[in-house]
Amino acid sequence: MRTATESLPATTAMGAVHLTVADLGRSLAYYDEAVGLALLERAGGRASLGAAQTELLGLVEEPGARHAARYTGLYHFALRVPERADLARWLAHAARDRVSLLGMSDHFVSEALYLTDPDGHGIEIYRDRPRELWEGLVTSRMTTDPLDVAGLMSELDDPATAPSEGLPAGTDMGHVHLQVADVADAIAFYRDLLGFDLVAELVGTAAFFGAGGYHHHVGANIWHSRGASPPPEGTAALRYATIVLPDAPERDRVASRIADAGQEPERRPEGVLVRDPSGIALLLAAAAG
Repeated sequence: MRTATESLPATTAMGAVHLTVADLGRSLAYYDEAVGLALLERAGGRASLGAAQTELLGLVEEPGARHAARYTGLYHFALRVPERADLARWLAHAARDRVSLLGMSDHFVSEALYLTDPDGHGIEIYRDRPRELWEGLVTSRMTTDPLDVAGLMSELDDPATAPSEGLPAGTDMGHVHLQVADVADAIAFYRDLLGFDLVAELVGTAAFFGAGGYHHHVGANIWHSRGASPPPEGTAALRYATIVLPDAPERDRVASRIADAGQEPERRPEGVLVRDPSGIALLLAAAAG
């Protein structure tokens, strides 16, 4: 067990998620028209998308790539909007433009909408309830209840005419939820080695990790009906998720802990790439500035 002094800094956050897709043009159309992310840059078979010039998603095309639903990797990435009215506007857009949803949930800490892209990558769009309502109660209260759709839509004067201009400035990557091979191994890595706090756990089934008291930056679950091996090549899968540390020295301290545990981190211009026990790639990056 690590000590509290080894916890990740409270300002730790999640950054851009990078995915493989089968058809870049198809994906760009979906993320523009359905999700509301803006194209920031495109070169060859790669593209960067985001909100208000902040990169949130990177896409790499591998023509014909197959869905990765039966392997370890991404369960969903979660785009967090600043205000409840932003979530309501997005849902009004989804209703008007017939965006297919997988579900709508109230998690006590947040209100969330779920969908999936053409390659089967899971997406959550959510807004947090005010922190003072849930801080210190996550372990006992975080749950999945039906979303109060009528209450959410009451944030808008007229949902039928509410403007839809994409995801607003201030949207960020609130958390990333992963499918792992073993939850105990995930706890040993994300808590005891990486330095996240274990916020909540369903023994043997799921674990949620956060920094600075946040309800979770990383979720890890196992579905016993799914495969436990990493996706093979030629699969539309998670390439890596980004964990943003407050500065380069903190990033390097975390990378050193992983190296001391026997893994050889990969230095890249944008950060340090490491892998969890399921083979899921994580980029440790330093905050800009």
